[in-house]
Amino acid sequence: MRQNNGAPAPRRLFVFGLGYSALALVRRLKAKGWRIAGTCRSEERRAALAAEGITAFLFDGTQPLADAATALVGTTHLLQSVPPGGGVDRDGGDPVLRHHAADIAALKGLRWVGYLSTTGVYGDRGGDWVDEKAGLHPSGPRGRARVTAEQGWLDLGRFGLGVHVFRLAGIYGPGRSALDTVREGRARRVIKPGQVFSRIHVEDIASVLEASIGRPNPGAIYNVCDDDAAPPQDVIAYACALLGVAAPPEIPYAEAAPSMSAMARSFYADSKRVTNHRIKTELGVRLAYPDYRVGLKALLDASA
Repeated sequence: MRQNNGAPAPRRLFVFGLGYSALALVRRLKAKGWRIAGTCRSEERRAALAAEGITAFLFDGTQPLADAATALVGTTHLLQSVPPGGGVDRDGGDPVLRHHAADIAALKGLRWVGYLSTTGVYGDRGGDWVDEKAGLHPSGPRGRARVTAEQGWLDLGRFGLGVHVFRLAGIYGPGRSALDTVREGRARRVIKPGQVFSRIHVEDIASVLEASIGRPNPGAIYNVCDDDAAPPQDVIAYACALLGVAAPPEIPYAEAAPSMSAMARSFYADSKRVTNHRIKTELGVRLAYPDYRVGLKALLDASA
């Protein structure tokens, strides 16, 4: 889109939740001249973002933005990455929809909206494949909250907004990978027969989002994952091999579960293989890290 004088129209991305995944996209777009703003939950984080030239407004999900009109003015693209509950809103609802659905629906010039969801909405499939047309049968409250949030965002489409949903698999990348788990002495090889799940490198998430911005398709839903759903113990073993250390012993899931966090147990509750066909055929995405082996090796090389 261009202005009347022929110059490109200004592009402004507003991100609810300037966290790990969103920042991978933000840094790419900022380098291309986009204006960036968004939210965070603390003054310390706000200062860190300001040091990168990113304008942040405080939002923890319990209260609306102090001045939503000022924060959102000029937004052409909007990304929502705050999970249901916002970390503090205990009823599990989507905090952005609760406080700012009307503000977002009223924005003039909003060309693209993205909601970051999770492949957890599909629930347990016993290792079978799922695509975006599969029914949603989440296993627990976190997954059910995501289903509700997805529908809430898609419902904003009735206001003419171009809403897109991205169902992310297990996210890894710099500082957040099996390599870090091994280095920090936290690695375990928990064995649950038949257990597999999909993953995605954070930079490939950014590639998918950027591709969608370039090819908007209002109402579209995309699985965002790599090509190789794999047992978690295999990923740990490969990370150990890359680092030249012995792999930890295998532990049966029944033995490990009592000491796991609720979130860790939720990952083991579901076993499925998620297809990424749509991001390739519709968005033309070519994954930089098509499986965990390529991804972990690249992370190790980058840290050398």
